[in-house]
Amino acid sequence: MISIQKTELGKILPLRALFLQEANHQIRYNACHERGWSDSYLCAIDGLSAGYGSVKGREIPDRDTVFEFFVLPPFRSLARDLFRELLAAARAQFIECQSNDPLLSAMLFDFARNIAADTVLFEDHCVTNLTIPGAVVRRKRENDSIFAHGVEPVGEYVLEMIGEIVATGGFALHYNHPFADLYMEVREDWRRRGVASFLLQEVKRETYLAGRVPAARTGIRNLGSRGALTRAGLRLCGFMLNGEVSL
Repeated sequence: MISIQKTELGKILPLRALFLQEANHQIRYNACHERGWSDSYLCAIDGLSAGYGSVKGREIPDRDTVFEFFVLPPFRSLARDLFRELLAAARAQFIECQSNDPLLSAMLFDFARNIAADTVLFEDHCVTNLTIPGAVVRRKRENDSIFAHGVEPVGEYVLEMIGEIVATGGFALHYNHPFADLYMEVREDWRRRGVASFLLQEVKRETYLAGRVPAARTGIRNLGSRGALTRAGLRLCGFMLNGEVSL
Protein backbone atom coordinates (compact mmCIF):
# COMPACT_ATOMS: atom_id res chain seq x y z
CA MET A 1 0.00 0.00 0.00
CA ILE A 2 1.47 3.33 -1.12
CA SER A 3 0.82 6.50 0.83
CA ILE A 4 1.87 10.06 -0.12
CA GLN A 5 1.24 12.67 2.55
CA LYS A 6 2.07 16.36 2.60
CA THR A 7 4.15 17.08 5.67
CA GLU A 8 6.45 19.58 7.37
CA LEU A 9 10.01 20.02 6.16
CA GLY A 10 11.38 18.68 9.44
CA LYS A 11 9.76 15.30 8.81
CA ILE A 12 11.78 14.67 5.66
CA LEU A 13 15.14 16.05 6.83
CA PRO A 14 16.59 12.66 7.89
CA LEU A 15 15.74 11.28 4.45
CA ARG A 16 17.08 14.40 2.77
CA ALA A 17 20.38 14.00 4.63
CA LEU A 18 20.71 10.57 2.99
CA PHE A 19 19.82 12.09 -0.39
CA LEU A 20 22.55 14.74 -0.06
CA GLN A 21 25.11 12.18 1.07
CA GLU A 22 24.36 9.93 -1.86
CA ALA A 23 24.29 12.79 -4.38
CA ASN A 24 27.61 14.33 -3.28
CA HIS A 25 27.23 17.28 -5.64
CA GLN A 26 25.90 20.81 -5.50
CA ILE A 27 22.10 20.98 -5.44
CA ARG A 28 21.00 24.05 -7.36
CA TYR A 29 17.65 24.49 -5.61
CA ASN A 30 18.84 23.59 -2.12
CA ALA A 31 17.76 26.95 -0.67
CA CYS A 32 14.13 26.41 -1.67
CA HIS A 33 13.67 24.29 1.45
CA GLU A 34 15.09 26.63 4.08
CA ARG A 35 13.46 29.69 2.50
CA GLY A 36 10.00 28.14 2.66
CA TRP A 37 9.62 27.94 -1.13
CA SER A 38 8.79 24.22 -1.25
CA ASP A 39 6.19 21.72 -0.11
CA SER A 40 7.36 18.40 1.34
CA TYR A 41 5.73 15.00 0.81
CA LEU A 42 6.52 11.84 2.74
CA CYS A 43 6.31 8.63 0.71
CA ALA A 44 5.41 5.43 2.57
CA ILE A 45 4.89 1.79 1.66
CA ASP A 46 2.84 -0.39 4.01
CA GLY A 47 3.24 2.26 6.69
CA LEU A 48 7.04 2.42 6.38
CA SER A 49 8.86 5.59 5.33
CA ALA A 50 10.22 4.92 1.86
CA GLY A 51 11.30 8.35 0.63
CA TYR A 52 10.18 11.88 0.00
CA GLY A 53 9.36 14.36 -2.73
CA SER A 54 9.69 18.14 -2.86
CA VAL A 55 7.63 20.53 -4.96
CA LYS A 56 8.31 24.20 -5.74
CA GLY A 57 6.75 26.88 -7.89
CA ARG A 58 7.96 27.49 -11.42
CA GLU A 59 7.91 31.28 -11.63
CA ILE A 60 4.53 31.30 -9.85
CA PRO A 61 3.62 31.35 -6.14
CA ASP A 62 1.79 28.00 -6.33
CA ARG A 63 3.74 24.75 -6.08
CA ASP A 64 3.64 22.97 -9.42
CA THR A 65 7.12 21.49 -10.04
CA VAL A 66 8.69 18.35 -8.55
CA PHE A 67 12.39 19.13 -8.07
CA GLU A 68 13.56 16.50 -5.57
CA PHE A 69 12.67 12.84 -5.22
CA PHE A 70 14.45 10.29 -3.08
CA VAL A 71 13.64 6.66 -2.35
CA LEU A 72 15.48 4.47 0.14
CA PRO A 73 17.41 1.66 -1.60
CA PRO A 74 15.19 -1.21 -0.33
CA PHE A 75 12.16 0.42 -1.99
CA ARG A 76 13.70 1.60 -5.27
CA SER A 77 12.09 -1.14 -7.31
CA LEU A 78 8.82 0.69 -6.54
CA ALA A 79 10.18 4.18 -7.30
CA ARG A 80 8.07 4.55 -10.44
CA ASP A 81 4.86 3.71 -8.56
CA LEU A 82 5.77 6.10 -5.75
CA PHE A 83 6.51 8.89 -8.20
CA ARG A 84 3.23 8.44 -10.03
CA GLU A 85 1.36 8.80 -6.74
CA LEU A 86 3.49 11.82 -5.78
CA LEU A 87 2.56 13.57 -9.02
CA ALA A 88 -1.11 12.93 -8.34
CA ALA A 89 -0.99 14.02 -4.69
CA ALA A 90 0.92 17.23 -5.47
CA ARG A 91 -0.97 17.91 -8.71
CA ALA A 92 2.40 18.70 -10.24
CA GLN A 93 2.50 20.03 -13.78
CA PHE A 94 6.28 20.09 -14.28
CA ILE A 95 9.41 18.16 -13.33
CA GLU A 96 12.79 19.87 -12.99
CA CYS A 97 15.96 18.01 -12.13
CA GLN A 98 19.71 17.82 -12.47
CA SER A 99 20.94 15.27 -14.96
CA ASN A 100 23.48 14.10 -12.36
CA ASP A 101 20.53 12.96 -10.22
CA PRO A 102 19.89 9.54 -11.83
CA LEU A 103 16.65 8.72 -10.01
CA LEU A 104 14.74 11.91 -10.74
CA SER A 105 16.19 12.04 -14.25
CA ALA A 106 14.73 8.58 -14.89
CA MET A 107 11.35 9.76 -13.61
CA LEU A 108 11.55 12.84 -15.84
CA PHE A 109 12.00 10.74 -18.96
CA ASP A 110 9.24 8.36 -17.88
CA PHE A 111 6.65 10.95 -16.90
CA ALA A 112 7.35 14.12 -18.88
CA ARG A 113 7.31 15.48 -22.43
CA ASN A 114 8.89 18.52 -24.09
CA ILE A 115 12.09 17.92 -22.12
CA ALA A 116 14.69 20.65 -22.43
CA ALA A 117 17.89 21.86 -20.78
CA ASP A 118 18.58 25.51 -19.95
CA THR A 119 21.52 25.48 -17.52
CA VAL A 120 24.94 23.82 -17.43
CA LEU A 121 26.33 22.58 -14.10
CA PHE A 122 30.05 22.57 -13.30
CA GLU A 123 32.22 20.86 -10.69
CA ASP A 124 35.87 21.44 -9.83
CA HIS A 125 38.30 19.30 -11.76
CA CYS A 126 41.91 20.49 -11.58
CA VAL A 127 44.32 23.16 -10.34
CA THR A 128 45.28 25.82 -12.87
CA ASN A 129 48.16 28.30 -12.94
CA LEU A 130 46.81 31.13 -15.07
CA THR A 131 48.57 34.47 -14.92
CA ILE A 132 47.84 37.96 -16.22
CA PRO A 133 50.71 40.47 -15.95
CA GLY A 134 49.70 43.39 -13.75
CA ALA A 135 46.46 41.81 -12.54
CA VAL A 136 45.70 42.05 -8.80
CA VAL A 137 42.91 40.08 -7.13
CA ARG A 138 41.93 41.26 -3.65
CA ARG A 139 38.96 41.69 -1.34
CA LYS A 140 36.57 44.50 -2.16
CA ARG A 141 36.97 47.67 -0.08
CA GLU A 142 34.21 49.98 1.07
CA ASN A 143 35.44 52.92 -1.02
CA ASP A 144 36.02 50.93 -4.23
CA SER A 145 34.52 52.33 -7.43
CA ILE A 146 32.62 49.41 -8.95
CA PHE A 147 31.30 49.34 -12.51
CA ALA A 148 27.58 48.76 -13.11
CA HIS A 149 26.63 45.08 -12.98
CA GLY A 150 24.00 43.67 -15.29
CA VAL A 151 23.73 40.02 -14.25
CA GLU A 152 25.66 38.93 -11.17
CA PRO A 153 25.92 40.70 -7.80
CA VAL A 154 29.04 42.62 -6.86
CA GLY A 155 31.31 39.99 -5.34
CA GLU A 156 33.59 40.10 -2.33
CA TYR A 157 36.65 39.94 -4.59
CA VAL A 158 37.77 42.36 -7.27
CA LEU A 159 40.31 42.20 -10.05
CA GLU A 160 42.32 45.35 -10.66
CA MET A 161 44.17 46.29 -13.85
CA ILE A 162 46.17 49.51 -13.95
CA GLY A 163 44.41 50.71 -10.82
CA GLU A 164 40.89 50.10 -12.20
CA ILE A 165 38.46 47.40 -11.11
CA VAL A 166 37.57 45.45 -14.24
CA ALA A 167 35.88 42.38 -12.71
CA THR A 168 34.29 41.21 -9.48
CA GLY A 169 33.46 37.74 -8.19
CA GLY A 170 32.71 35.62 -5.19
CA PHE A 171 31.07 32.44 -3.98
CA ALA A 172 27.53 31.95 -2.66
CA LEU A 173 26.97 29.80 0.44
CA HIS A 174 23.24 29.03 0.22
CA TYR A 175 23.92 25.66 -1.42
CA ASN A 176 24.22 22.31 0.36
CA HIS A 177 27.37 21.96 2.45
CA PRO A 178 30.24 21.76 1.59
CA PHE A 179 29.55 23.24 -1.85
CA ALA A 180 29.72 26.91 -2.82
CA ASP A 181 28.66 28.50 -6.09
CA LEU A 182 31.19 30.63 -7.96
CA TYR A 183 30.09 33.77 -9.78
CA MET A 184 31.76 36.71 -11.49
CA GLU A 185 31.14 39.60 -13.86
CA VAL A 186 33.66 41.35 -16.10
CA ARG A 187 33.46 44.95 -17.26
CA GLU A 188 32.36 44.94 -20.89
CA ASP A 189 35.52 46.51 -22.31
CA TRP A 190 37.68 43.85 -20.58
CA ARG A 191 35.87 40.75 -21.78
CA ARG A 192 37.55 38.06 -23.92
CA ARG A 193 40.98 38.82 -22.44
CA GLY A 194 41.22 35.93 -19.94
CA VAL A 195 40.16 38.10 -17.01
CA ALA A 196 37.14 35.95 -16.09
CA SER A 197 39.03 32.65 -15.92
CA PHE A 198 41.89 34.22 -13.94
CA LEU A 199 39.48 35.72 -11.41
CA LEU A 200 37.58 32.42 -11.11
CA GLN A 201 40.86 30.60 -10.49
CA GLU A 202 41.66 32.94 -7.60
CA VAL A 203 38.12 32.85 -6.16
CA LYS A 204 38.21 29.07 -6.38
CA ARG A 205 41.32 29.10 -4.18
CA GLU A 206 39.56 31.35 -1.65
CA THR A 207 36.58 28.98 -1.65
CA TYR A 208 38.77 26.09 -0.56
CA LEU A 209 40.41 28.25 2.12
CA ALA A 210 36.90 28.91 3.46
CA GLY A 211 36.35 25.16 3.82
CA ARG A 212 34.03 24.83 0.84
CA VAL A 213 34.11 22.97 -2.48
CA PRO A 214 33.67 25.20 -5.54
CA ALA A 215 30.96 24.53 -8.10
CA ALA A 216 29.15 26.68 -10.65
CA ARG A 217 26.28 26.93 -13.10
CA THR A 218 25.62 29.05 -16.18
CA GLY A 219 23.19 29.35 -19.07
CA ILE A 220 23.51 26.62 -21.64
CA ARG A 221 24.05 29.20 -24.42
CA ASN A 222 26.50 31.33 -22.44
CA LEU A 223 29.58 30.09 -24.25
CA GLY A 224 31.80 32.81 -22.78
CA SER A 225 31.02 31.82 -19.20
CA ARG A 226 31.32 28.13 -20.01
CA GLY A 227 34.75 28.69 -21.53
CA ALA A 228 35.93 30.77 -18.57
CA LEU A 229 34.83 28.11 -16.08
CA THR A 230 36.58 25.38 -18.06
CA ARG A 231 39.84 27.35 -18.31
CA ALA A 232 39.68 27.93 -14.54
CA GLY A 233 39.79 24.17 -13.93
CA LEU A 234 36.12 23.26 -13.66
CA ARG A 235 34.34 20.72 -15.83
CA LEU A 236 30.80 20.10 -16.99
CA CYS A 237 29.03 17.65 -14.67
CA GLY A 238 25.39 17.94 -15.68
CA PHE A 239 22.46 19.96 -16.97
CA MET A 240 19.27 21.33 -15.49
CA LEU A 241 16.46 19.43 -17.22
CA ASN A 242 12.79 20.35 -17.22
CA GLY A 243 9.65 18.93 -18.75
CA GLU A 244 5.85 18.96 -18.64
CA VAL A 245 4.14 16.14 -16.74
CA SER A 246 2.41 13.70 -19.07
CA LEU A 247 0.65 10.80 -17.35
